[in-house]
Amino acid sequence: MESLIKIQSELKAPKNQMNSFGKYKYRSCEDILEALKPLLLKHGCTLTVTDEVKQVGDLIYIEATASIQKGDEGRTVTAQAGIDTNRKGMDLSQTFGAASSYARKYALNGLFLIDDTKDADATNTHESEPKTAQKQEDNRPWLNKADFDKAHAYLRNGGKLEVIKAKYRISKEMMENLNQVITQTAK
Repeated sequence: MESLIKIQSELKAPKNQMNSFGKYKYRSCEDILEALKPLLLKHGCTLTVTDEVKQVGDLIYIEATASIQKGDEGRTVTAQAGIDTNRKGMDLSQTFGAASSYARKYALNGLFLIDDTKDADATNTHESEPKTAQKQEDNRPWLNKADFDKAHAYLRNGGKLEVIKAKYRISKEMMENLNQVITQTAK
């Protein structure tokens, strides 16, 4: 889809938001959409972003779908984000909203080739890293939230946990969730 390629190359979505607690800059879903609207108009494309609540075992998550369309041509990308219904300081609707925003952001990242490798979401362990001392010889990165969602989808599609374990160090909580996915997929 030629228009998508042009939009991908022209899109500038800077990290204009600041997380004062973590002291890092990031871009929100809204920032991406704001940067996209003029390009969609320029190239005659429409964009839709939708959410669907899904469940695997005890894990509830949002699957966001971002679709671009021009005439009869279109492309679609999905992304998932888990919902922590026990998150401190948030009511139930806020946890669903946060997961929706996160999943939508990563669906848009995938569709428009927005690289978040230096984004704090890609490097912040969100306190999933155990408090015990790390072994110095283990240079694998900790499995973070963004990569956890990708690992989750990988396992649901028949991937092997050993491949993930070879690439990442995994917190006990995340390992339990990944094992649940394997159990549910095997049924």
